[in-house]
Amino acid sequence: MSAQRPKIDYPLWLQQGAVKITGLMRGHYALSRYSIAMLLLQGDQDIAVLVRKKEGRDRWGLIDATVEEVRSLSPKPISYVVAVSRQKTGSKLIQDVVIKERLRRETWLDVLGELTMRLPMGIPVLFLVLYFALYRFVGVFGAGTVVDYIEGTIFQGYLNPWVNALVREYIPWPIIQDLLAHEYGIITLGLRYAIAIILPIVGCFFLVFSLIEDSGYLPRLALLVDRLCKVIGLSGRAVIPLTLGLGCSSMATLVTRTLETKRERVIATLLLALAVPCSAQLGVILSLLSRKPLALVIWITFVLLIFLMVGYLAAQVLPGQSPTFYMEVPPLRIPQLGNVLTKTLTRVQWYFFEIMPMFVLSSVLIWLGKITGLFDYAVSGLGRLVTFIGLPYEAGAMFLFGFFRRDYGAAGLYDLVAQELLTTRQLVVAAATLTLFVPCIAQFSIMMKERGPVTALAMAGFIFPFAFGAGFFLNIILIALGLV
Repeated sequence: MSAQRPKIDYPLWLQQGAVKITGLMRGHYALSRYSIAMLLLQGDQDIAVLVRKKEGRDRWGLIDATVEEVRSLSPKPISYVVAVSRQKTGSKLIQDVVIKERLRRETWLDVLGELTMRLPMGIPVLFLVLYFALYRFVGVFGAGTVVDYIEGTIFQGYLNPWVNALVREYIPWPIIQDLLAHEYGIITLGLRYAIAIILPIVGCFFLVFSLIEDSGYLPRLALLVDRLCKVIGLSGRAVIPLTLGLGCSSMATLVTRTLETKRERVIATLLLALAVPCSAQLGVILSLLSRKPLALVIWITFVLLIFLMVGYLAAQVLPGQSPTFYMEVPPLRIPQLGNVLTKTLTRVQWYFFEIMPMFVLSSVLIWLGKITGLFDYAVSGLGRLVTFIGLPYEAGAMFLFGFFRRDYGAAGLYDLVAQELLTTRQLVVAAATLTLFVPCIAQFSIMMKERGPVTALAMAGFIFPFAFGAGFFLNIILIALGLV
């Protein structure tokens, strides 16, 4: 005898609305039409695309209008109403079948897990995580010790000179030599950046993020900063894509789908494109500024203020209701080694298959730009522009690299410092402006797909002048105060 499926007691107006939407459908679906209607009411974009395709433009117009009509009946998002109704049903089922013989004793992990979600104790824990995980491990060890050895000793000391000599000896055509080696070659620049500079940094970040993720700390962080997120038009749930942006902003932009409202998704996408450095940028900048604590504090403070200011202004300008926030919080636990290694290796594999080809492609595009003269023209234009914010002419190439890949721009900054072309003040200005600079091609493509061409182009049109304007004012402030 099969068990009877529990009936979820949704509000009457929601049930009637779903039935009304169901009556407008004519297509055949793998799920029941009632389930499809409930997903439409909750704002599932993939289901909306499917229904639009199945029902045709005219009928979809009626369905979409009815969905908006039902949504207007609730002061809260439908997804919240659905989640609360399901939770009540689940709680009732548990009461009917579960017998509690004794209460589980509270462990030290339970106490710590509770403290991480509450002010003021949660803030010191957050700073400890940021200091030891991001600054010491990713910034100092990954971007410092490991990168110095692989990039300086192996590539610059042995591999690049050997490749340059090899192509000169066996390839008689200078144009092909430049494609593979020399200053902008696939091996000497593309693979050097990807393997020697970026991979150690993102590898360390992936390991740290997997540890944090498997411990159950991320949902607690979301609850901790929910009140602050409300100021910039987001909920605590936005911590997840914003934190993922510290690994790869392209991937994080995709994860903004999990946010409830279009307004939240637009604000989060803008902040990811503007003021959230990817792991490569973050690691390189932490490494370069770690020897100058005051310079590091200035960079962090400046970028954080820009993040909050732009988020606040976007929340005031964009229409829509303030988000609500609810999230299941798993128990805090000691990370499992197998889980951490599996997640880390999976993300490193993703880096090799998805990101490394972009470095090769970027090298080829730069090579094409060099032989056609377009690259030199773009570098010349950016070179004159960066002098406006107090940077040397050579820094123009760094920003052009950053457009191809954010990682490329970070590695270009590393090269400028290695060549001793930047003072401490210029390094702070360059790091801040590069962080705020337009998103790379990969992230911009995802923005076009997720938010639409008009919104993505508007964001890029805002970010480009804003980044250089912010860099200009930062340079003036630093000169006036003489801090660095």
